[in-house]
Amino acid sequence: MASYFFDTSAFVKYYHDEVGSQQIISLIDQTVNRIFISRLTLVEWHSAFALKVRSGSLTFENFQIAKRSFYSDLRIRKFAVVSLERIHPQSAIRLLKKHAFSQNLRTLDALQLAVALEFHRRLPFDYFVCADIPFCQIVRQEGFSVLNPEVD
Repeated sequence: MASYFFDTSAFVKYYHDEVGSQQIISLIDQTVNRIFISRLTLVEWHSAFALKVRSGSLTFENFQIAKRSFYSDLRIRKFAVVSLERIHPQSAIRLLKKHAFSQNLRTLDALQLAVALEFHRRLPFDYFVCADIPFCQIVRQEGFSVLNPEVD
């Protein structure tokens, strides 16, 4: 059994076929694995899929199908949702001060990483799953083992 904390960049691949989707599907569908996402992923998921519809890589009808599947998976607790806490924005600011002047650490990525760091202190997980190469580098610098389904 392994445990995985998913960044939205990798998590959306479960609901939309793209590079790395097969590896993500395999990880999530192995019932012995523990899958964690932050509450922020619920928001980012919708934003990512809205972009897919706007760009024409997904029809609105297929978005509706993906959304039903996503909400069904939330209802059956296919993955655990990690809450955002009052400490996370301050932790994200610390991460931005540390990394954003020399690397491309964006606001929501900093929040995702802040959630992962705090959660990992309470319940260590094996891999941070991310499909954003610059963000993967920062996550590694913070001490996580990273799995990028697009390159690993």
